Amino acid sequence: MAESPKLGRRTFLGTMAASVRGAARQPNFLFLLADDHAGYVLGCDGNPLASTPNLDQLAREGTRFSRHYCNSPVCTPSRQSFFTGQLPHMAGVTRLPTPLTLDKPTLAKQFKAAGYGTAVFGKMHLNRPAAPGLFGFDVMMTEGEIRAAWIKNVKPQPVPPEVRTKPPWKPFQDPARIWLNAEKLPYPRIEAEMLGTYIADSAVRYLEQNASKPFAMWVSFMEPHSPFDFPVEDRDRLDPRRFSAPRVGPEDAWQIPIIFRDLNDAEKRGINAAYYTSVSFLDRNIGRVLAALRRLNLEDDTFVVYMADHGYNLGHHGRFEKHCGYDQAMRVPLIMRYPGRIRRGVIDSFTEHIDVSATIVDVMNLDRLPVQHGQSLRPYLEARKMDRPRDHVFTEYLENEEAFIRTGQWKYMLCSGRRARTDGYLIDNPTPGRYRRLYDLANDPGEFTDVAAKNPSVVAKLEGLMLERFRATHPDAASEPERLSREEAIEFYLRPRDVPANA
Repeated sequence: MAESPKLGRRTFLGTMAASVRGAARQPNFLFLLADDHAGYVLGCDGNPLASTPNLDQLAREGTRFSRHYCNSPVCTPSRQSFFTGQLPHMAGVTRLPTPLTLDKPTLAKQFKAAGYGTAVFGKMHLNRPAAPGLFGFDVMMTEGEIRAAWIKNVKPQPVPPEVRTKPPWKPFQDPARIWLNAEKLPYPRIEAEMLGTYIADSAVRYLEQNASKPFAMWVSFMEPHSPFDFPVEDRDRLDPRRFSAPRVGPEDAWQIPIIFRDLNDAEKRGINAAYYTSVSFLDRNIGRVLAALRRLNLEDDTFVVYMADHGYNLGHHGRFEKHCGYDQAMRVPLIMRYPGRIRRGVIDSFTEHIDVSATIVDVMNLDRLPVQHGQSLRPYLEARKMDRPRDHVFTEYLENEEAFIRTGQWKYMLCSGRRARTDGYLIDNPTPGRYRRLYDLANDPGEFTDVAAKNPSVVAKLEGLMLERFRATHPDAASEPERLSREEAIEFYLRPRDVPANA
């Protein structure tokens, strides 16, 4: 783990205590969120093809967690998990269409109770219309509202007829090469007129209007989610020939979704280039918000967190999505910055999304969330040792009744194989029955060769960890039937139990 030599531990502790607990003015909070931004598509993660100068600078100025993992590789469960501090099965949101119930505790409610002005601009996947005060937000411009305001207030200029642009997004209706933008076509607007730019500009206006009082603001971008939007100016930014499609071997055949099987190498390279271009556009909008913090002299008094909801496969194992347990879908960027108050450097220990919620309330000196499944990462930020550093991470995808445990050496996947998933990513046999997969990451980092049969003791240990996580956090743990095998007990918890949409 690297850290800056500029800030000693004693100095850090003194300034942190003075700022967070004893300052006359409460510190501000800024949560920057991306959709589908994989942890490996960052310049600061060592990827030379990723154009992310603003995020790279944020990482240099703060702490980057290089082995940070989501608790669910799909938007809604992941977002509501770290918003509430609860694993998806406890938050009651394990599937994409499920709304968060109104009675759930949230980070925004904790900030509101502490006297903060609260606001959100952009994607939250709450699956409800926005309203002032909902979930703790004074100002609430989520997906439908921000898009309606953008359409009303930003009229597009005509695009030159010689410039090809992408068609309307119709996933699962059009062939994958179209809705995944294999031709790397821009959205039919210039940068100043893009929705992502409008979200950034809305956040900047909020900062300008609220610079004199403590605020907690969420700025949540849609990029780089498919169809990988970017403006007309970026159409020639990245050449698809610079990319190569990841290896797909015969070991992958069983699990490649049918919709991706007809993509050729050129289309796969184009999809990669479109995704990376969308990440570059995302980075510029993040830069706009961070520049406004600096211009308004708010930078030193604002705790900034950058994160994505989950990662993304760009042809890894033949997939171009996230709804699975491979590392590309699970590992996520996490960067925290608080100038002069937290260390600079890289933390290479395991962390999970639920830890971010616990860290935010701790660093910002808020009341703990009523249910807090994560542990605060504040010791890492203060260059101290964690009492109990994680030796594994836990992720669940209950739409497909599967869960994953990842340690330093092993990745274990268990799926009931009984549920015909409704997310569109069907394989040849939608209900194949129970299957296990164990990968030795030390010798097989690409997660290709299943070694479960050769390592029964490892399987037993990791299933024990998985079952322990469920039993310690699941609301139905007391109802677990008796005399179940370990696998049957896990499958008891893998069933989705989401609340009705009208709750």
